[in-house]
Amino acid sequence: MAFEHLSIAALQSLLNEKPITLIDIRDHASFLAGHITSALHVGNHNVESFMANADRHLPLVVCCYHGNSSQGAADYFNQQGFEEAYSLDGGYTAWPAD
Repeated sequence: MAFEHLSIAALQSLLNEKPITLIDIRDHASFLAGHITSALHVGNHNVESFMANADRHLPLVVCCYHGNSSQGAADYFNQQGFEEAYSLDGGYTAWPAD
């Protein structure tokens, strides 16, 4: 099964319904400047550690700037055994300000 696209509204519902893993793959400075509250920052510096410790049975949502890079990342994580991998459509720029 390939990764799927997830809308902002669907993510907001999912966050209220069940445990998920939400990762943000933007650069560190952008992540520090603002991110979705429960997101973990994952990049080249910690991806191996993340994969070693992540629960591959939980839905995984990948967030980037605009929803482009997250598609490739979601596909990669899906190939690494994450059962449900999603790319957040619109990325962080589409996320409503807190």
